[in-house]
Amino acid sequence: MSVVAAHLYRNGKSARAVSLDEPIDCKGKPEFVWIGLFEPSKRELEQLEKNYGLHPLAIEDAFKANQLPKVDVYGDQLFVMTRTAHLEQDHIAYGETAIFVGKNFIITVRHGSARAHSELRAQLEAAPSLLRHGPDYVLHAILDFIVDGYLPVVETIEEHVLKMEQSALDSFLSRADVKRLFGLRQELIRFQRIIGPMMEVCGRLVHLETPCLDANARPYFQDVLDHVRRVEAMVNSLRDVLTSVFEVSNLLEQQRQSAITRQLAAWAAILAVPTAIAGIYGMNFENMPELKTQYGYFVVVGIIALLCAVLYARFKRARWL
Repeated sequence: MSVVAAHLYRNGKSARAVSLDEPIDCKGKPEFVWIGLFEPSKRELEQLEKNYGLHPLAIEDAFKANQLPKVDVYGDQLFVMTRTAHLEQDHIAYGETAIFVGKNFIITVRHGSARAHSELRAQLEAAPSLLRHGPDYVLHAILDFIVDGYLPVVETIEEHVLKMEQSALDSFLSRADVKRLFGLRQELIRFQRIIGPMMEVCGRLVHLETPCLDANARPYFQDVLDHVRRVEAMVNSLRDVLTSVFEVSNLLEQQRQSAITRQLAAWAAILAVPTAIAGIYGMNFENMPELKTQYGYFVVVGIIALLCAVLYARFKRARWL
């Protein structure tokens, strides 16, 4: 059975459990039904469609679970599609939560979400004065719960990026580190494709006028919108940090290669002296007067050693070695 919880609430308190097969006729706003489903079957959704007058298109979207965040209005009912996110190592995994909202009911349908609403439901039930506001307040609480789940994802990636940034300054990034950088950047780009529509959802709920949303609930949705904007700002700054880490790594690698090139050039200049002198004496001409000198070999070797020492000291002073 895919029903996680289904209760009738009266004045902010759970009155009794309900089943999907029974139609509930609530008498007023202090009384409403909250049904939570996890990956329900087509038959279960059709039963809810029949009992609560849900729109067929919304039922189809909730069953397929392949939608971007959006808000659809069907008469006096509201259909909200949201996306959840959680981190699996360096990969952001996504789930979906479809929410049907009416005057006296709210139905949530989760797909692939790692966080159940049981904890949220318990928190709301512990505050009857807030829960008695009805389905629109529950909708705000669910959206806030989903958006708050984005923060651990961003903060964990941020910790990984800061460690890689320090590693890039202390040494050099390996090929695996560079691949991880690009992987995290791609994950953040995909995440932004979710955050953008979620901002639109929250922004529309702030200004939407529908019977199932009380005007007093708008500040609550504005608060959720502010949270989404905060997450978006963090993601944007993380992308900038990732780019700067890669640029710093490239700059340090270029400096290292430049230093190695200078060292090779310096050693080539030093070795050019004995090479040139040895090349001259290697010609073996008969009329070379130095060949008859008794101490010529030692003098030439000494000159070579002296010139090499002078060049080495000069390049060392210039920090080429």
